[in-house]
Amino acid sequence: MPGCVFLARTVGSTFVTALAVIVTLAAAWLTSEFCVIASRADPAPIAPDTPQRPAASTARIERAGPQTKLIFEISTPIDATAFVLADPDRVIVDLPQMDFLLDPESGRQANGTRQKTSLITAYRFGQLAPGKSRIVIDLRGPARLLRAACEKNESDNHARLVIELTATDRAEFQAAVQIARQKFEAIAQARQEQKPQPASAKPVVMIDPGHGGIDRGARVKGLVEKDLVFDFAKALAAKLEAGGHLKVAMTRDGDSFVPLSERVKMARDGNAALFISIHADTLSEASDVSGATVYTVSDRASDAEAERVAQQENQADAAAGLDKAEDAGDVSDILFDLTRRETRAYSHFFAHTLVNYWKVAGRLNKNPQRSAGFRVLKAPDVPSVLLELGYLSNQKDGLALNSPQWRDETSSRVAGAIEAFFSARENTANIGKSDSDASPVGKIPSVPQ
Repeated sequence: MPGCVFLARTVGSTFVTALAVIVTLAAAWLTSEFCVIASRADPAPIAPDTPQRPAASTARIERAGPQTKLIFEISTPIDATAFVLADPDRVIVDLPQMDFLLDPESGRQANGTRQKTSLITAYRFGQLAPGKSRIVIDLRGPARLLRAACEKNESDNHARLVIELTATDRAEFQAAVQIARQKFEAIAQARQEQKPQPASAKPVVMIDPGHGGIDRGARVKGLVEKDLVFDFAKALAAKLEAGGHLKVAMTRDGDSFVPLSERVKMARDGNAALFISIHADTLSEASDVSGATVYTVSDRASDAEAERVAQQENQADAAAGLDKAEDAGDVSDILFDLTRRETRAYSHFFAHTLVNYWKVAGRLNKNPQRSAGFRVLKAPDVPSVLLELGYLSNQKDGLALNSPQWRDETSSRVAGAIEAFFSARENTANIGKSDSDASPVGKIPSVPQ
């Protein structure tokens, strides 16, 4: 209050000094009261409470005599359903959807030196489907599941999920496996009875980002296949939708696992006119191998490398803890052989088109067009290809796969190949006229019976 101080010094009166103090206090009171009134008149919004998913923070293996325990520390008690499967021997624990705040590689350390005598050789965890998570435990041999349940800590409401196992003989183990398989067969039968979707006015393209959820796919130096291929699939879907000529569907729209047979069923039930499964390969012993490869289905692999890739990709269900009985059935023999041969011819046609489009923007493998017995490509009435974007084990490919610019350029070329494929199918005359390997679209090749 400079004015009040000047007045006090000039007049030299005790009254004036007192008056100055009163004015100062009054101003301070008014200011604070105004702030309180403003605060009361315009309260800060309070965010509504959002329920959090249960979360697992740590995991460990304990041994006590003949028993082996896998213990997860979790934020809140949950219900668990567990069963055993064979070929290979595994324990499966199904849970409500939860967050695993753990190193995804931590379960691979279960086969360390200290655990050589444990029943558990490795374990993995992740989302299986929307609303559902799963833990898969690889066994050293047959085991009996003693319990899979939560123990609540009354002091902090946290809990431990305890999966307790003991060794057993093969006969008892197989009996438990058979009980689980009977349940899966009933579920598969119910799934087969679901009605397919009505036909679309536009051709439907089904884009299949490989792996997902508990199945992470290839992993090299922080690069994870399921994430990279999903980002590519989203970019491709956006470009196709922007074109306006096609209807786009995806087998998964997030980080969830979809069984191989279910991916095929989604394509068929959705009346897909083209199915594209997107993956990324890895070769730890050959880091110089690089470039994209386009695969089609065949009864006999075109070469040893194609056979290796098919075997690797066909293990996706096992990685997620699925059993063969969970498969909705092999669809390869549902329709007449003539339909299947025609579908394979169109698959080869699109593979040829895609290779020619891809080489404008990205590197190709030295043998870019191959075939093998991929389960995910076996829809008898949907032309299908599997596109390996590159090799995570190759430094240049790894950098490219993680680059938004590369993803934008190459997904544009794939979208162009898809548009060209449908344009040629609408005008069969173009197919017969274009038979040069240098052209973006080649003629439909004949496929041996």
